[in-house]
Amino acid sequence: MCFRIRKYSPSRPVAIVALVFSVFAALTVFLYVALPPVAKDIQHFATDLPPRVPGLIAKLKHLPMADKFGVDSLAAKSEAALAATAQYIFASAPLWLGHFLDLITAFILCIYFMLEGDAVYYYLLSFVPDRSRDRLAKTLVIGEARMSSWLIGQLALMLILGVCSTIAFGFLHVKYFVLLGVLMGLFNIIPIAGGLITIVLAAGVAATDSWTKMAGVLIFYVIYLQIENGFLTPRIMRSRVNLLGLSVIVALLVGSDLAGIVGALVAIPTAALIAVIIDEYFVQQDAAEAAQAAALAAAAAYTESKEAAQAAAHAEAAADKAAHEAEAAATSAATSAAQAAHSAEAADKASS
Repeated sequence: MCFRIRKYSPSRPVAIVALVFSVFAALTVFLYVALPPVAKDIQHFATDLPPRVPGLIAKLKHLPMADKFGVDSLAAKSEAALAATAQYIFASAPLWLGHFLDLITAFILCIYFMLEGDAVYYYLLSFVPDRSRDRLAKTLVIGEARMSSWLIGQLALMLILGVCSTIAFGFLHVKYFVLLGVLMGLFNIIPIAGGLITIVLAAGVAATDSWTKMAGVLIFYVIYLQIENGFLTPRIMRSRVNLLGLSVIVALLVGSDLAGIVGALVAIPTAALIAVIIDEYFVQQDAAEAAQAAALAAAAAYTESKEAAQAAAHAEAAADKAAHEAEAAATSAATSAAQAAHSAEAADKASS
């Protein structure tokens, strides 16, 4: 696929640099706009919580059967829970750092594959025997086209949902609307479950302000689902690789289990490519489908022959009619000629 801006077509290195710059710019804007409000509210919550705990415990003591639930030890339990949470965050910091490094490594590998992918592809293809190389090459080309069209369509749906969600949540004045809109778009890669998780999260955040906002969020999502299923998906997702929702979920689970976040990122393209290879090498047409196709072809041939016979009958009838009309015209002409001859003979006799 060659991208052009009017008559200018950028080279591959220029396009890769522009892509990397765009990704970093979008990530910077997201971190600058979406995360500060969340961090600010978390800081305020952590600051305001300790002074409010004694008053909350005093109110709970007035409830019936409060002593049986150990309200007096609630403060100690809360402090222990906070200490355990902080310890968990501190202990899991190396793990999250490892995930972050995995993402950086995957990003660098993507850049190298974009620069040298063709050379690696032909090098690996050279290990395949000559008798099977052409078929495999054609299959991989088909797989690349189908996988690319599927990914482009899915990314388009994710972008549309993210933008629409951000605009709708911002119009409803929902807290963290930028962060929630981005999460709506990203989680749309997971069929059904991703949308449900993010809409529940967005509705919960909206409910902290008012029930009206929560109702607005739910109404927006229901309307969007109708538009996506009835209009967007049939027009955007035109790829012949129709991955089922279960296939996408299984691919994400297997990829994340094998290689973590990086495995989850490459799971769906890999599943699409495997589907194409299986369709080319292993899937065969069922005998019933072949018989049905043959029956349909025979029925179509019978209909065509019947129509041809009817057309021939109509043509024969028209020819017979034309023959009768010609015979009648000839008879009429002969009669007229005989009458003319008789009149001429009578005139000769009269003159003599």
